[in-house]
Amino acid sequence: MRYISTRGDAPILEFGDVLLEGLASDGGLYVPVELPAISANDLADFVELEYHEVAARVLAPFVAPSLSVDELAELTLDAYSTFTHPDVVPTSRLAAGEHLVELFRGPTLSFKDVALALLGRLFEHELARRSTTMTIVGATSGDTGSAAIDACRDREGIELVMLHPAGRVTEIQRRQMTTVDSPNIHNVAIDGTFDDCQDLVKALFGDRPLRERMRLGAVNSINWARVAAQTVYYVTTAVKLGAPERAVSFCVPTGNFGNVLAGDVARRMGVPIDRLVVATNHNDILARTHRTGDMAISEVRPSTSPAMDIGVSSNFERLLFELGGRRGAALAADMAHFRAEASLALAPDVLAGLRAGFDAGSASEDEVAATIAAVDETDGRLIDPHTAVALTVARRDAPAGGWTTPIAVMSTAHPAKFGEAVVEATGRQPELPPSLAALADRDEYLTALPNDLATLRDFVIARCTP
Repeated sequence: MRYISTRGDAPILEFGDVLLEGLASDGGLYVPVELPAISANDLADFVELEYHEVAARVLAPFVAPSLSVDELAELTLDAYSTFTHPDVVPTSRLAAGEHLVELFRGPTLSFKDVALALLGRLFEHELARRSTTMTIVGATSGDTGSAAIDACRDREGIELVMLHPAGRVTEIQRRQMTTVDSPNIHNVAIDGTFDDCQDLVKALFGDRPLRERMRLGAVNSINWARVAAQTVYYVTTAVKLGAPERAVSFCVPTGNFGNVLAGDVARRMGVPIDRLVVATNHNDILARTHRTGDMAISEVRPSTSPAMDIGVSSNFERLLFELGGRRGAALAADMAHFRAEASLALAPDVLAGLRAGFDAGSASEDEVAATIAAVDETDGRLIDPHTAVALTVARRDAPAGGWTTPIAVMSTAHPAKFGEAVVEATGRQPELPPSLAALADRDEYLTALPNDLATLRDFVIARCTP
């Protein structure tokens, strides 16, 4: 498999290089030259396989020739043995007939574990094969950080610097990151928003001498390996809900667009997915873009679903590349305009393609709280605010007459990670799993830094230089 940049001016690479590069040298995002196909016979075969076996089958074309089939199978088996449910990503029904896809059964109780548990092992394998090291720099609006830290802690050849916006993640999310006492983990609280953190990360990657000196790599969903790994649970869920005989629709709580993009990739590979519904909170750049055709940055406002408090959805660039006919130079010009003007009017054909393949809607804070309360009342179960965003949109914006396919709502986090919002909506405190209950008694390790590139650069060099 070969990979090209969405901006058309970076070297064509194989998987191992893309894994370690993360962001392309021209500022774009790597995508496969072509996607492998998943046939109806493949889907029928997957019914009998365990999750790690499906993962190895689906991902094998993406990683060749950097990894053999046997090497990949060993890594998927090891990664998904850390999950608490035998299905890894189980599904469950709600009283109203929707299906919840329980993506929070991993070590840090977030959907980010599904990709990152594998990604950490892929990094370690590739670094050992090359006898080299890397410095991973990432930004998190909540759950990516803890999942990446769990996946990379104490792994050979890796230093990890994780940025989070100070005061804009929950205490549990912060403590999941900052209580990890490992010499290769470096937590940084930035005085700013998630978008500030993400811009700092991109600026570090744009510093070519630093990038080469520190061998910078990315763990955010700008790294194609994360998107590829997430396609697997769309495949397994579709099979559970009737594929290949019938199609399935998904409603996805969306911030940086990586999760729902993985669904689109699975659909283009041949999985029978009908509608992909993009659900945002009041930070609704994606829903507004879908509605108006104008991708415009607005102020990020805190919410009860902080992993979605994002003003710019980086992975949307990958979809724009596909909808725009894979014209890298044209997309590079569009993205430069977007950064300069803080808005971009989508071309008519691109907007038409977006609306043909996706629906979109946003949920207010009041609607999110009401949905959490309604699910507790009717089903006796607690859901987190991110899941409630998606369920709100799936119910409110269903087609006239209801969904014609099964509707699978991505449940992306354990409710105990957002206990304050759940208690406010229901009066009930989610039971803390043992891994979360223990966090309160542990020391925290983090460094507070200003929103300043030079200061961060000095920190990375000082902490991560071999």
